[in-house]
Amino acid sequence: MLSDITLGQYFPGHSWLHKLDPRTKLIATLFYISSIFTAESLFSYALVALFAVFCCLLSKVPVKILIKSVRPLWVIIVLTLGIHLFFTPGTLLFQLGPIQISWEGMRMGIFMSLRLVLLILFSSLLTLTTSPIALTDGIERLLRPFKVLGIPAHELAMMMTIALRFIPTLLEETERIMKAQMARGAEFSSGSLIARAKNLVPLLVPLFISAFRRADELATAMEARCYRGGEGRTRMKELFFTGRDWIGLAVILIFCGSLVYLRLF
Repeated sequence: MLSDITLGQYFPGHSWLHKLDPRTKLIATLFYISSIFTAESLFSYALVALFAVFCCLLSKVPVKILIKSVRPLWVIIVLTLGIHLFFTPGTLLFQLGPIQISWEGMRMGIFMSLRLVLLILFSSLLTLTTSPIALTDGIERLLRPFKVLGIPAHELAMMMTIALRFIPTLLEETERIMKAQMARGAEFSSGSLIARAKNLVPLLVPLFISAFRRADELATAMEARCYRGGEGRTRMKELFFTGRDWIGLAVILIFCGSLVYLRLF
């Protein structure tokens, strides 16, 4: 299950999305996530879903990897569907004893679940098509104007990228520790809720120790390479917008404008 989480992983490729500037992809992701919340009608949701499918095809990332990015959160998606399905009042569609399903509940449940799936899918596309170094540079360049307000753009970008980069590593470490503890007789999937919480202690303690050790090793390695923050740092590859990026930004702006128009009119 843990190995199914693809957030923070990079899938090397040469697709149209891979070649986009990381700033373009970051801006497009923010616009897309914001625009999802403006969708209300069936046509709006169909447009949002089609755009996500179009981007997935454009990325040339295997469908299996994209499905894996959504699979770990199926419990939350099903829970969201169930809450809206059974607890939203409205026009009665189905009744079996105390269980009632309304038309409004079914509509809201499907729409909210679809919204969650698309959010996860599009966020995963960002990290799957952008290398950690490119992501750091992109975040730093986008935050650079805020340096006049005293915001440490380079340090923030570095922290965010390291956090994303370490998600798969920590998940692998968690799975390895779980298997080691299960070989010693530990149970993580049975017993009461309190018993399961207690069983997590032998998992969390070595995981925290391992995370602190990795952080310490990373800090030592960065110091050994004379890393002193972003001041005066040069880059082998400078970021610059190309025609491809302007087309991408124009497409996402037209897409968001269409959704706002559908919402207002």
